[in-house]
Order: sequence, then structure tokens, then C-alpha cells
Amino acid sequence: MPAEVRNILYCTDLSENADVALRYAAYLAKLTGADLHVLHVVEELSSDARVTIEAFVMDAGKRHEALQERVEKVRAEVMKQQDAFWSDQSKKDQKTRNQIKSVDVIESYPAEQILKTSVKLGCDLIVMGAHEKGLSHTFLGGVAKSVLRRSRVPTLIVPLP
Repeated sequence: MPAEVRNILYCTDLSENADVALRYAAYLAKLTGADLHVLHVVEELSSDARVTIEAFVMDAGKRHEALQERVEKVRAEVMKQQDAFWSDQSKKDQKTRNQIKSVDVIESYPAEQILKTSVKLGCDLIVMGAHEKGLSHTFLGGVAKSVLRRSRVPTLIVPLP
């Protein structure tokens, strides 16, 4: 007998395939009555990038502000994508949006943060999309593969349609 699904973590990378993965996450949430959590991880800046910012932006307050603005712009894009997705759904399916309990945008290393968030929220399922990244390297070769390898909960990787 499969485990009950009460919490689903939907991870978005804001790619074209993100809506396809969200369709699956929303369907599964509707089917099971599970809470839905949305997560986007902004890749943490490298130490070289941070040194460059420190060299050119002398004021510590402005530096902090610029780094925060980076995350806030992504948060606005996540919300815009959510609004667009849910407005395209039928009235009946739009009710599933009420099952979204959190929308988080966090600056970190993606696979690490996805795993950490899934544990913190007590998720029973992780849903994320696969997408092409360059000529031969795929998303599955990076973040999704790392999550699949290390996750202690079932993980659904949604391929490109």
C-alpha cells in the first residue's frame, strides 16, 4: 500500500517546462488533497562574483540591497508565473490553488535547498521538471539527478512534452 501524500513540494526553475511540472503537482494535490509548496532556488553567487560586487559597490548597505533585489525580482517572476498558470485553469481547478501553503524563493545551492526544504516541510513527494540546458547537458544531469540520488521521498521528474 503506497504512503499517503499530504505535502507536495513543487520546484520551479521558471523554464518553459515548469508549467508542465506544475500541472502534475496541481493534479496530484487535487487528487490527494495534499498541501502544495512552491520553491524556487536562486543559484548562490560564486565567491568571485561576491568579490567583484564588493570591489565595485563600496557601500555595504547598497551591496546588501542589490543582492536582496536580485531575489525579489525572481520572487515577482515566480508569482507572475503562478498567476498566469492558475488563470488558465478551469474555475473548478482554480480551487486547487487554495492548497498552496507556501511560495518560497531562496538563495542557495538548488539540490541542497530542495532536499532541505522537503525535510523541513515533511514532504511526501517532490515534483520538478526536466529541461534541456545546452546541447547535451540536461537538467536531469544536474539538480534533478542530485535530488533523485539523495532524496528520501519519492521524486517525480516531469520530462519535456
